Amino acid sequence: MSSADSSPLQGISVVMPILNEERHLAEAVQAVLNQDWDGPLELILALGPSTDGTRTVATRLRDADHRIRLVDNPSGRTPDGLNAALAVADYDVVCRVDGHGILSAGYLRTAARTLEETGAANVGGIMDAQGSTPFERAVAVAMKSKIGVGGAKFKLGGEAGPAETVYLGVFRREWLRRVGGYDPRFSRAQDWEMNYRIRAQGGLVWFTPDLRVDYRPRGSFSALASQYKQYGQWRRVVARQHKGSLNARYLAPPTALAGVVVGSVGGLFWRPLWVIPAAYGAAVTTGGLAISTGQDSAVSLRVPAVLATMHMAWGWGFLTSRIRLTDDLPAASSVGRIACLGPVPDR
Repeated sequence: MSSADSSPLQGISVVMPILNEERHLAEAVQAVLNQDWDGPLELILALGPSTDGTRTVATRLRDADHRIRLVDNPSGRTPDGLNAALAVADYDVVCRVDGHGILSAGYLRTAARTLEETGAANVGGIMDAQGSTPFERAVAVAMKSKIGVGGAKFKLGGEAGPAETVYLGVFRREWLRRVGGYDPRFSRAQDWEMNYRIRAQGGLVWFTPDLRVDYRPRGSFSALASQYKQYGQWRRVVARQHKGSLNARYLAPPTALAGVVVGSVGGLFWRPLWVIPAAYGAAVTTGGLAISTGQDSAVSLRVPAVLATMHMAWGWGFLTSRIRLTDDLPAASSVGRIACLGPVPDR
């Protein structure tokens, strides 16, 4: 462990990239400001070009509390917003939060303690999906199940210990400097990709179930499909960029999609092949109803379709991904990343 890893933690900078978060922003901000953290605290909102009232809400919140700072993120892209916030952050611990994520009570104190106890570069916990409508609640059920997300600890929970990646994350800023911040080429999967670089340089990524963030799921099938298609697309990009980072869990959705398509089309010529899509449909229906036991019928009846949407959209995104990093980097995106490489400010 280096001296930077074992130095006392002085303050926390919370960074939050914001785009069209009018609905949840005030709740997310209040959850940060209400933390029982005794040290210095700042909350930096990186504002993208929202089309709703997000900027008005952010300005009102900033005017009401001196701990809130605003920075512009003209591209609206998540990695650009995170790097822009990092470039002006003052403290040696950086906590990432999304505009629709609600930190649990004691989150920052627990994260700081865990960083000190483990010497980790990054610590994180559970992405606790919580919906309000029947559809959102069905998505939440699916996201908390192995049939929905495989074995992802940060969605399912589990024992504390080293992990490939964690949800959002609370970092030693020195480690963000070492790895160069968020790679601006990754519109999605930027957390997984940066945690890979941290681990590749010998840093420890640590999961603990003591950290929990309430997450607001997408509210419609189209929005969910778009989200999971992008997840699949960008996970393929990570696999291309970092050889050996792919495992069987990530290959399950594209395999399921391929089986359903081959069985459905091939069954037109040889009927026994229809057993493949039929078996998949039976599996997600049985599994979806099983994991939604105790839910209202309005929720449980939606879960099988939600599971199928997540699987098929992720698989389609993965199989059809044509994103090439060298072609897709916006010209101005590296500015914030370069700025965030500077040393932690002296206080």
